[in-house]
Amino acid sequence: MGIVAGLDSSPEFTRIVVCDADTGAVIRQGYAPHPVEGRPSDVDPQAWLLSLGEAAGGGLLEGVQAIGVSAQQNAVVPLDAQGNTVRPALVGGDKRAQVAAADLVDALGGKEAWAQAVGCVPQAAQPVTKLRWLAKNEPENALRTAVLLQAHDWLVWQLLGRPVRRTTDRGGASGTGYWSAATGAYRPDLVELALGHQTMLPEVIGPSDAAGTTPEGLLISAGTGETMAAAFGLGIGLGDAVVSLGASGSVMAVHPEALADQSGMITSLADATGMHLPVVTTLNAVRALRGTAELLGLPDLESLSELAMKSTPGAHGLVLLPYLEGERTPNLPHTAGTLAGLRRESMKPEHLARAAFEGMLCGLADALDVLRGRGVEVRRIFLLGPAAELPAVQASAPSLFGAQVVVPQPADYTAIGAARQAAWALGVSQGTLDPRNPPAWQGAAAQVLEPGEELAVGQAVRQQFTAVREQTHPGAFRP
Repeated sequence: MGIVAGLDSSPEFTRIVVCDADTGAVIRQGYAPHPVEGRPSDVDPQAWLLSLGEAAGGGLLEGVQAIGVSAQQNAVVPLDAQGNTVRPALVGGDKRAQVAAADLVDALGGKEAWAQAVGCVPQAAQPVTKLRWLAKNEPENALRTAVLLQAHDWLVWQLLGRPVRRTTDRGGASGTGYWSAATGAYRPDLVELALGHQTMLPEVIGPSDAAGTTPEGLLISAGTGETMAAAFGLGIGLGDAVVSLGASGSVMAVHPEALADQSGMITSLADATGMHLPVVTTLNAVRALRGTAELLGLPDLESLSELAMKSTPGAHGLVLLPYLEGERTPNLPHTAGTLAGLRRESMKPEHLARAAFEGMLCGLADALDVLRGRGVEVRRIFLLGPAAELPAVQASAPSLFGAQVVVPQPADYTAIGAARQAAWALGVSQGTLDPRNPPAWQGAAAQVLEPGEELAVGQAVRQQFTAVREQTHPGAFRP
């Protein structure tokens, strides 16, 4: 079929991969940081275009027939009636909007009402919440806002030469807080509730549809959010879950239908293929490891892992509930962490190190149980993030999660997912691919870890963790 490109515009950089459209093999790649210092909450979208141009320099896109665009989620680009930006894009976690999130929850009648309406409860980062913040803090800008785009929508629109038609995909739309993955429709009333008036919203096109063709004849696919693109690049399907180890953690899985969760623990996203991606987040993952390393005077996580491996499963009865920043799963926003099981024999640095790893992984196993409790099948777990390479993580994760664990080799999976979407749209346009079945690219090269004989040991460690959690926070966790 030729060659295609995938573009990942993250909060800090643009990365582009050029791939063989049939196999997915990466032929060449480009990279450029955004010309923005740090990670501010307001960014001129032109910065994304500047780094895109730099990343694509040196003839990187020569011979490319189609491009897919993925970009940071939750960024809102408000445009006026002429298509100009009203103000810089609102991006990132944006703690400014925490009060706005609580306002919106109350305005619709509580968490259950939101879960039923759009499959998620407003959080500070979400576009719908940023609109409420805009209305309250910059009412003139809110009034001028006539069109709402997300980062990947805006980039696709720019690549196509700013046509009258503006598009998005169901993956990106599902994170806005005003589009329902269950019904496949916008809720303009929720835009009005947040912003004070309705606006133009981009047309949601299908996973294999093209957004359009550039004046030079380059096909541009629908685009999607970075989470959906990464899942697509990894090649996950039914029975697969992804556990991401960042400062906070997230667990998502592929499921055939949208899940409405009245507790607000599950965010019901759509994926880039026509399926669904229910997501459960924990506020504490690698931050619990870093805190423990600092407490023990260790220079890095590798040293913490090495120390933990000198202990044994169960850490001699030491249990760390790693709720250092409060927690979302279980919903304990104002709590702190707990260290339990202190006995003379357990008060050794290696046992605390082991308890930190087990506490982090047990917290993520709780998040997995939320999905399993709703009928989501989990046979295989992809473990992502630099911490996934640590021996102490790999030694415990399969038995604590109770499933095969796959640790993919580091690669630009988000950009690769965007390229795979481009290949799909190109194949459909040429009549060589089915709109219902994406191209079968080779899967990620990975290390595969089985629970094996350690499964019973892992379940005993989880029972120890669960007992402390229930004793400390009775009834807080209801998967």
